[in-house]
Amino acid sequence: MKKFRSYLYAALLMLSAPTLLAQHRDAVDTALVSKFRKEGLKNSRVMEILSMLTDMNGPRLTNSPGYKNAANYAKSALEGWGVGNVHFDSFGPFGRGWFVKKFSLQVMAPVYFSVIGYPKAWSPGVKGTHKTEAIYLDVKTEEDLEKYKGKLKGKIVLFDFPIMPKPAFKPDATRLTDSTLLKMANAAASNRSGGSRRRFAAGAPEMLTYKKWRLCESEGALAVMEGSRGSYGTFYASAATVPTDPTATGARVSAQADNAPEILPQIVVAAEHYNRLVRQLQQGLTVKLELAMETEFTKPEDGFNVIGEIPGTDKKEEVVMFGAHLDSWHSGTGTTDNAVGVAICMEAMRLLKAAGVQPSRTIRIGLWGGEEQGLLGSTGYVKKHLGERVADSVKLTAEGEKFSVYFNTDNGGGRWRGVYLQGNENVRPIFREWLKPFEKDGTSTLSLSNTGSTDHIPFDNVGLPGFQFITDPIEYFARSWHSSMDMYERAVEADLKQNAVMLATFAIGAANREGLMPRK
Repeated sequence: MKKFRSYLYAALLMLSAPTLLAQHRDAVDTALVSKFRKEGLKNSRVMEILSMLTDMNGPRLTNSPGYKNAANYAKSALEGWGVGNVHFDSFGPFGRGWFVKKFSLQVMAPVYFSVIGYPKAWSPGVKGTHKTEAIYLDVKTEEDLEKYKGKLKGKIVLFDFPIMPKPAFKPDATRLTDSTLLKMANAAASNRSGGSRRRFAAGAPEMLTYKKWRLCESEGALAVMEGSRGSYGTFYASAATVPTDPTATGARVSAQADNAPEILPQIVVAAEHYNRLVRQLQQGLTVKLELAMETEFTKPEDGFNVIGEIPGTDKKEEVVMFGAHLDSWHSGTGTTDNAVGVAICMEAMRLLKAAGVQPSRTIRIGLWGGEEQGLLGSTGYVKKHLGERVADSVKLTAEGEKFSVYFNTDNGGGRWRGVYLQGNENVRPIFREWLKPFEKDGTSTLSLSNTGSTDHIPFDNVGLPGFQFITDPIEYFARSWHSSMDMYERAVEADLKQNAVMLATFAIGAANREGLMPRK
């Protein structure tokens, strides 16, 4: 019996040896993490970085002066901390830059008030200050269009039906609960699938909307006003609409494109103010407005990312990378989307340099442009440097073959609670080791599920390990994401500090482990 037990023990030891060996190889350097914590929690500069990106250089619409100023700041700061090879890396043609020079919209009658709103991105402005009237385009059928012919010239057209905000019975700010994290931990891997864009037949709602736009253009409206989702005066502004026939084939033209057609000036307005104007017009009142709206386009040019690195030693040709998108929308200062991500990444690089690390692999930072227009910066970087997917096959470059892993920071300024594994079960034991120093802070969840819509996806799409952190939502989707109030105050300082320490830990762990990060 004793001999049998000895054999059994030996067999179990042999079976567990690979796991134990892997854990040993990927064990965290606790002394180094302590350095990161001391510097990152007591001497943090993450909020200083955040203020520079938002208060001083926000918003950061791609190729706008704000974006370029923020990129120059990031480059200078990284170089000042000793980060090497900091440069701007083109990701290909983007289109025109754009910014607002002046905007004011006031109701002069029947009752004065200043309207809460802003131009949509890449909207043209109007020359001078215009005193005009508002008209509500109450169109439910094509027949309704007829009654507005001859009535829109020189007026500001209220284009949409009112959007009624609902009472907020739930708190805006939340953290992920234990039960939610457990569900995420038990979730199976999900498959992303992309379909072709739908086409709509004439007569569908999309066709009616298109004809409303054409009516406004042909009748010579001064500007188009749209109500926003949101409440309490918060509104959400994105790109101006380029009216496109929904039955047309081919790619749609974006508002920033150098070949974009002329469009009407477009304004988005807080729901409460938009709805008030509609009600006044429905009562038969004459609504008089005063509009000053000066915008400026810059010449079409390539978009660019900001790239920098800490060079590796014995495996310097192999690369560990982390990053965040630098660009934002324009009505706020782009704090939670995504200056917080950029600040975390920059602070992580500072922590690595302050600790004097000499990583085996090169550690690289990427601050992406064009994310809000479709992950353009990260996609361009991957295609230019690492590889591309053609149909069902992937062709990696020599640089791509030596690429280890990419960690992305997006989705708000809440505390990281773990990592989405993107269906890559092979990294679970590695990440489990790297999470150990943060378990006491509530950060321990590994979810096999995928998450999309941000800059790790281009890496994942070509088979390279790319990951996004599970993040407490705080007020992200409820209040700040793409909103006019995505401001410095929406950031949670303690969470950003913790995240920067964790990112530095993951980066050095990946840079110094024996092999490249396992792929799917």
